[in-house]
Amino acid sequence: MAVKIDPSWLEVLRPQFESAYFAQLKEFLVAERQQYTCYPRGGDIFAAFDTTPFDRVKVVILGQDPYHEPGQAMGLCFSVPQGIAVPPSLVNIIKEINSDLGLNLPFDHGDLRGWAEQGVLLLNATLTVRAHQAGSHQHHGWEQFTDAAISALSAQRSGIVFLLWGSYAIAKKPLVDLSRHHVLTAPHPSPLSAYRGFFGCRHFSQTNAILAAQGQAPIDWSRIL
Repeated sequence: MAVKIDPSWLEVLRPQFESAYFAQLKEFLVAERQQYTCYPRGGDIFAAFDTTPFDRVKVVILGQDPYHEPGQAMGLCFSVPQGIAVPPSLVNIIKEINSDLGLNLPFDHGDLRGWAEQGVLLLNATLTVRAHQAGSHQHHGWEQFTDAAISALSAQRSGIVFLLWGSYAIAKKPLVDLSRHHVLTAPHPSPLSAYRGFFGCRHFSQTNAILAAQGQAPIDWSRIL
């Protein structure tokens, strides 16, 4: 597997890449790609780690699976390339940003690389998926890999804001050392649950307030390409 990943993350995650479980994961992915279309494309699997270096992570947003329809997945959770219709969960995220920060961002594009470049790690727990089959690559090793990434941030960094939306992401909270970091939780932004407390959570202004209190530059959440 050709790995396109920032050297800082490559060093942190090297034990995972060299592990027995990761060798099995690679075998699984090779077999999957021989039989099925899988997303994202190979060069984008580690895009979250390539775009946001380990020592620059200020915020973590945790998703579950990559998008599983053509053209959507780009290796950054919730993000879609320019020209692709904005999925419902991301529409609701933009709605909350507009409400929280008094902005008027449009809903016709959803490329979040501008966030990732500012230090927002947009991490899916599972980094690949079979086309049209949500959850199809779960429980094959990716969760162990991404849990290791979260644990490394928790142990080696401080002052990171973790935004955990929905029960799946919130279940990762025990991986985070709460004496060193900040965790904000809310229901998932999907249309099924956004009205249960995602709308009005104000996580974007809260995140910037936490960063400012630590002497760090806030995130410009309006940077959606």
